[in-house]
Amino acid sequence: MVDRTYPSIHILGSRQYGGADQFYVRLIRALQQEGQEVIPINRTGSPVAKALEENGPEQVHLPLFSQWDQWSAWQIRRIIDRYQPCVVQTYMGRATRLTRVDPKSEAVHIARLGGFYKIDGYYRHAHAWIGNTRAVCDYLVSKGLPSDRIFQIGNFVPDPVRVSEQFRRELREDHGVTPTHLVFLALGRLIEKKGFSDLLQAFAKLEPEYKGHPLLLMIAGKGDEERKLKSLCASLGLNARVRWLGWRSPEELYVVADYFVCPSRHEPLGNVILEAWSYGLPVISTRTDGARELIDDDQSGLLCAADNPDDLAHRMRDAISLSDKFRKELIHTGYLRIQQRHSRAAVVKAYLDLYQYLMSKRGL
Repeated sequence: MVDRTYPSIHILGSRQYGGADQFYVRLIRALQQEGQEVIPINRTGSPVAKALEENGPEQVHLPLFSQWDQWSAWQIRRIIDRYQPCVVQTYMGRATRLTRVDPKSEAVHIARLGGFYKIDGYYRHAHAWIGNTRAVCDYLVSKGLPSDRIFQIGNFVPDPVRVSEQFRRELREDHGVTPTHLVFLALGRLIEKKGFSDLLQAFAKLEPEYKGHPLLLMIAGKGDEERKLKSLCASLGLNARVRWLGWRSPEELYVVADYFVCPSRHEPLGNVILEAWSYGLPVISTRTDGARELIDDDQSGLLCAADNPDDLAHRMRDAISLSDKFRKELIHTGYLRIQQRHSRAAVVKAYLDLYQYLMSKRGL
């Protein structure tokens, strides 16, 4: 790690608790644990504000109603002037649009992007940009942002919660899972782009059992398409073979599963893939931008076409027919990928190294 601190302000205007929001919380806590001075600015009453309450740094809460909230923009400028940070880091469009660093300030404004968002009017005024995948960085270059100020830093996920085999069995029993079941797990917001309708159609194409092992699908999450998806599930005759879990803590999800499925139609990264690897699960995923960057097909996971239930069903069949040796190799390779590129230590070091580099470029 670097041998000096870089006081930083981190601004997020979301009221959700998706992947970007959770990473915001994780990175702030990790920087704090490294002895960095961190000031989070976020939306009043938001999930991230609540997540940072216990043993977190002192927060500043603003309305951040929209990208046009000039009162919040004025307050952000006042806070920057008051604390004089080295770095102001913004997450997603609303916070970035509202944040304007005075040209006389020594602070560097870094905008972090986890997707292919609209640039003009939102991001172009930042001093530097972080994309969490190569594809996002290439997109930023294609939009005319200077490549020498675009940096790729991936995400990290929480360390897995280790549980005993007895606890795992009890959790499975709580969900009506017998020792003979083979369980596929998928999780995320129940919205169109996550591809859960494709997953249900793919699962309907599988035989109910494989060599005496009943197949079960668990879907965790909430979202606008929940009612529509449950209706599709019923129409496919899958009600007895699908469990709807809502939102649960990771140890209640990954530890009960035998396989993880990411059926997304669009996914810039895919934190859930990293989480599944950390819990030692084989991963089946569609070929989204994020999955192609993370997964080497048939080495660290099994890839299939997006928006294609037939191909997804084919790869799910491949997963349950894996030899023990190949299954262990998939799991081990995924775990190594996390350690090498997506561990907490590696990602935090990359951020602090970038802060040091940008400060040195300004002669500080």
